[in-house]
Amino acid sequence: MIRPLCLLFDCDGTLVDSEPLLAAEMAACLTRLGLPFQASDYIGEFRGSRFRNIVAELEERYGGVDPQQLAETETEMRSNLNRRLETELAAIAGAREALMSLLDYPCGVVSNGPENKIRTSLQAIGFADFFETRLFSGYTANCWKPDPRLYLHAAAAMGFDPEDCVAIDDALVGVKAALDAGMTVIHLNRFPDAEETPEGAIMISSMFQLPTVIENLAHARARESQRQVAIGR
Repeated sequence: MIRPLCLLFDCDGTLVDSEPLLAAEMAACLTRLGLPFQASDYIGEFRGSRFRNIVAELEERYGGVDPQQLAETETEMRSNLNRRLETELAAIAGAREALMSLLDYPCGVVSNGPENKIRTSLQAIGFADFFETRLFSGYTANCWKPDPRLYLHAAAAMGFDPEDCVAIDDALVGVKAALDAGMTVIHLNRFPDAEETPEGAIMISSMFQLPTVIENLAHARARESQRQVAIGR
C-alpha cells in the first residue's frame, strides 16, 4: 500500500487569522523602541518573517536598539499577543472544513513562531486535536523559514521523506522554504492581486479548495505508483 501524503501546515495566516493581532502588537512594541513600524508594514513586507529578522532590518534603516530593552519589549509583546490570541483569534475561512476532510492524512504544523504561541492559537480555535504534539517551531529547531531545514526537520520527525510531504503555507518565506526542501507546495495566496505565487508551487486562494487539491495529488501519486509497478521498477 502507498503511504498517505504527509501534510505540513503553516500556522499564522494559513490555519489561524493571527496576523492582524501580531502586526498590531509588533507595531506598538517596535515603535516604543524607536523603530518606526506600522501594522501594514508587516502585512506588506514582512509577513511570515522571524521577529528578530524584522528587527535587524529595521535597525539597518533606523539605527540599533539596546539589546536588553529589545529582549524585555519582545517578552512583553509576546505576553500581550498570547492574551489576545486566547480571546480574539479566529480561524482562516475554510480551514476547519479542510482539516475535517483530511483526517486520513498525517498532519503537522510548521511555524516560525514559538511553540507556546502555536499551541495557544490552535487551542483557542479548537484545532489542537487535529495535530496533538506534532508542532514544529523555528525556536525549537533553531532554524526559521525561508531556511528549508525547518520543513526538513518536521518531515524527519513525522517519519516522511520530503518528496512524500505537501506543505501548505500562505507566506512567501514559507513557500520558498518548502520548495527548497523538495516538497510539493501549496501556496494559500489570499492576496492574489498583490502577491505572485512562486514557480513550482500550486496556488489556491481559499482553504475550501485544499481538499480537492490534496485528493488530486494523492490520485496522481497512486497512478504513478501503479505505472512503476507495471514497468517492473
